[in-house]
Formats: sequence, C-alpha cells, structure tokens
Amino acid sequence: MAKIKNIRTIPAIISVLLISVVTLSSCEDFLNPQQELYVTEDRLYDDWYEYRSVAMGMYGLAQNLAEQIVILGELRGDLLDITPNAEPDLVEIYNFNVSETNRYASPTNFFKLIQASNNLIRMLEREQPQVLDSNVPVSNYDRLYGEALCMRAWAYFNAVQIYGKVPYIHESLVTMEEIEAFVNSSVTYIDSVYIEFGHDGYFNDTIYNKPVELERNLYDTDMIINKFIRELETRVKAVGVNHYIDNQDESWGVTVWNTYAMHTLLGQMYLTKGDLLNARRNFERVIYQTSQDRTRYQLDYTFGQHNWRNIFAGVDNREHILTIPFNKATFQQNDFQSLFNSWGPHTYQLKPTRNAIDFWETVWRQQIIARRTPPSRSEMARIGQPTDFFRGFGSSYVYMRNVTPLAENDYMNMINLRMLGDDVGSRNIMEGVDTVVFKYNIGKNIFDQDADFIIYRAADVHLYMAELMIYLRYRDHAGNLTTDYRFALGYLNDGAFDQTKTSINRTQLGVRGRVGIGLTLTWNGRITQRWDDDQIELDDIIYINDPYTNEIIGHRNYTGNLAAKQRYFVDQILNERARELAFEGKRFYDLMRVANNRNDPSYLAGIVSSKYPAGQREEIYNLLLDPNNWYINYFE
Repeated sequence: MAKIKNIRTIPAIISVLLISVVTLSSCEDFLNPQQELYVTEDRLYDDWYEYRSVAMGMYGLAQNLAEQIVILGELRGDLLDITPNAEPDLVEIYNFNVSETNRYASPTNFFKLIQASNNLIRMLEREQPQVLDSNVPVSNYDRLYGEALCMRAWAYFNAVQIYGKVPYIHESLVTMEEIEAFVNSSVTYIDSVYIEFGHDGYFNDTIYNKPVELERNLYDTDMIINKFIRELETRVKAVGVNHYIDNQDESWGVTVWNTYAMHTLLGQMYLTKGDLLNARRNFERVIYQTSQDRTRYQLDYTFGQHNWRNIFAGVDNREHILTIPFNKATFQQNDFQSLFNSWGPHTYQLKPTRNAIDFWETVWRQQIIARRTPPSRSEMARIGQPTDFFRGFGSSYVYMRNVTPLAENDYMNMINLRMLGDDVGSRNIMEGVDTVVFKYNIGKNIFDQDADFIIYRAADVHLYMAELMIYLRYRDHAGNLTTDYRFALGYLNDGAFDQTKTSINRTQLGVRGRVGIGLTLTWNGRITQRWDDDQIELDDIIYINDPYTNEIIGHRNYTGNLAAKQRYFVDQILNERARELAFEGKRFYDLMRVANNRNDPSYLAGIVSSKYPAGQREEIYNLLLDPNNWYINYFE
C-alpha cells in the first residue's frame, strides 16, 4: 500500500477558513466584511456568513483538483498527447507507468476536499441539527448541508474512477492528520474524538469523545456509487444556497452545487452502474427543469454555430450546470494555458492528437447520398462541406507555426485541397505547423491563467441521454415493453425529442444541429434547411465514407441486427462526446464506461493505443486489455 506523502497537517477549521478568505476576497459585499482572519472554533459558527465562508473554502479545495481531473481524464485517452517539453510526471501518465510520487496521481487533494466536506457536514449536524430532520422546513443550512454532501460524493466518485479502489474516510475524521494516519494504518484506526449524534440532535442523547475502532475498508466503484446514491437520495433535503438574493448575480447559482448538478451526478453514477431507468429519471430533472427560463439547459441557438465558443468565455447558467470559476485578480489561477499554449511564457507540454483533430476535420455538412439498390451502387449526390468548423479549428484547437496562428483562409485551403486529393498542396500549407489546445484560451489574455473548469454542462447531459435511450426499455401506456429510439436520435441530431415530452413552444436543435450539422440556421435561430444525411441514423445500411473526400467506399448491412445498430449508435455518441467535450476531463472515463458495459476491454485498448507511435502501440494495447491497468493502483 502506498503512503500519503508530504501532507501538511493544519487544523481543519482554520485551513478551510483561510482558503475561503482568499477565494472570496472579491465578494466583500456578500461575505461579512468584519470577520477576522483567525477564528477559534467556539466563535466560528456565530453567524450565517461564517458558515458560508467555510463552505467557500471547500470550493477553493475543489479548484486544486481541476488540473488533475483534466489531465488524468484526457492524457490517458486518445485525444491528448505529450510534447517534447512534457515533465516526467506527464510522461509517466502518458505511458501508464505512474510512480508513487507523481503529483497528478496523488490522492492528497481528494482527501483534503473530503476532509473539508466531512468537517462542514459534522459541524452542521452538531450546530444545526434540523438538517437531519426531514419534517423541518428547508433553510439555508439545509441547502449548505446538501452542497457539502454533493461535494463529498463527487470527490469520492472521481477518486474511485482514477484509483479503482479508495479508502472510505469516516465522517469523524476531520483533519488531514487523522486521515493520513487512518489511510496509512494497516487494518484499524482508533478515533478518540468520535462524536455520535443522538436521534434528537446534538444536545439530546449524544455521546461524545467516545473512542471507536474504525476499520480501514477499500471501496470499489460499485460500493462508492451505491453508498453515495443512497446518501444523496436520503439525506439531502435541498442543495444550493441562493446567492442571487444577496448579489444579483445569476451565475453564482452554477458555481456552487445545486439541484441540477446533484441530479447530473446521480444520473452519471446510475449510468456508470448500468441502471438506465434511474439515470434517465435524474437527467430529465435537468433537461425538463421547470425554471422560468425556458432556454436553460436546452440546446438552442443561444450557443449555436459561431456562438458555441462563447460557452467557454464566461459562466452562463443556460449551458453551465456546475462550474468551478477561477479569477487571477484574487490569485485563483491554474496551469491550463501554460500546459497547452505554445506562445508567450507558457510551457506547451500537452497537445491534441491526430485522432482528436480528425474528429472535427472529417465531419461533413450539407451532404446528400443517392441511395440505390444494391447499396454498392450508391454514391454521393452532394459531397457537402468538410470540417466541424464551429467546435473545431479556432475553438477547441488551433494550428500554430512558431508563434503565429494559421490563418482561417489557409486552413480552409488545406481542407479543400485535401478533399480534392491534392495531398502535396495540403501538406505544403501545413509545413512547420503544430496543434494547440485552444479551448482554455477563449476570452483570456496571455497571462491570465484562470480559465474556468466546467464540471457539468447541458450538452454533456443531452449526450448521456442519447447514450442510454438507445438501450432503455420501458412500459408504455398499454403496459407493453418498448424502446423509442426517436429520443436517442433527437438528443444527438436535431432536438426532435422535445415536442414528444413537453408542450412548451421552444427551439430545440440537438447536439449536432446546434453547430450546423444537419440543420442550417439563420441569425435568429430559425431553421432554413434540414440535411438528413448529416444525421446519425439507425438505418439498415450504414455507408462508409472516405474521411477526407467523403466519397462512399463501402457499407455495412445491419438489416435485422438491432444489437449491431445500437453498438454503432453508441460509437457515434462517443465520437460526438469527443467533439463536444474534448479536453474537459471526460474522455477516458467515457471509454471505460462503454468498455465495461460491453464487457469488452479491447474497445478501450484499441481506441487509446491508436494514438501511440507504431513501436509502442502494441505494448499499450496489450497493457490495456487488463482493466486493472486502467486505474492508478495507489492503495494496494
């Protein structure tokens, strides 16, 4: 078992409060401006703003996980590569050979967040015992309690996806010193300051300072999911303090855990365990939410076409469900720009793979297929236009020649020459050009280093829904088992699912339609043309096109083979998740989820190993055929 190294032991109350003072120094009107820097525990919870301040410290600790989650979720997938500048820790992750001292693999920041969450949960239970009583009307203390429970569940869920098994940290362990001793214990740990709350709250029937023996248990993915699903569904009365009342800033509602974020986490956990019905139930609480803003979490023209990149220019509650913000003015910065940028003072250690670029550049818009019998006689009546121009070049990535970005005209000339088969001409344009992740630069200056970390957003949930609805069987009004594939197709393609679920008159475009694949939009979001052959369908005949010329080069016949159609559709969903969510920390776990659901490790092994050079590809493929190697085995 690996030991936790270099943990600084700081009293939990003081450490969280110190973080919160730094984190929220820009919100002086919101927090109590008279609070002192050092507060003893007996004075800490005298007023509501001190509770809120401690909770904000918890979010400060979540900021420390942003780089770790993105790097481990992307560099182990097929969309991100290392450059010659990469530091040894990144090279280890790339090679699936992670040492105990690797800073991106360390669980310390997860334990710090769990410690802070445990501490806030215990203090609320002690000082505000009404949070434990479902019959008491909801107050801000209940909402704060819900935030802490959600944050803790999220920390555990992310950790178990990384490590495979994680030690369960008992709620009584509220300092890093206690957690370090517990995790590094052989079998059991004696907690001498355990407080056992009575049924009637802290002051009635409560036993405190009771020595208790805590058994060190490692929880796997199923155990973590089952425990925290049960906890969120039974202990949370409400989640998310309404800060708008104090600061008139609606974006605050998605920078703390909220009802929609909780249901997204629950849906994600249910989907991971294969419970499609409960996953759908929770995701629908997001998509079909009843807020007064009918456009919230709907894929309409708000972020359509060229506006798609605005998702990353700031916090917007029409797309963002939960976002951890950063702000250089208050010294809240991260290394995303430094790791990804090849200009200025940055280190350029990570870059998009060729696989990633092809996801955007081999998409075709406004195409028409002339279908004939037999299918081998079919041909393209209209080739269409190459490249996912709105999410790809200039948004998710850019091409750079030294410190100069490739001009848009040169990019389109390269694409068109390649489409015409002029490989020499296209290569000449790209001579000396390299790829750069650009998503974290949108709306940022060269020295900002404070790109936000989006945990959940609307398109993420719509794609989850498409993935599960292709398999979900449920009973219709007549009691018959049925599967309505229109929902899956609508979430992915054009939003056609919406009118089957609600009478609200609103534009709904789907993930692909929002960026002009299958639908042509005018400035005000009006659909002027539908291109059905752009859409992913469950047809009997699936045509195979040359990725660079779009000519038909073959076909698959899925007639009478529903299982093959479903697998094909989920493959397309994961391709779409790559285009939509690249570099946001989700790719490796998407591949894990589908490989596990199919009981097919070769699915993940084949996709991930494809990014490696020929001399290393077979080695990585064979390594990843063993699912044990998908995890960083830190605790065994």
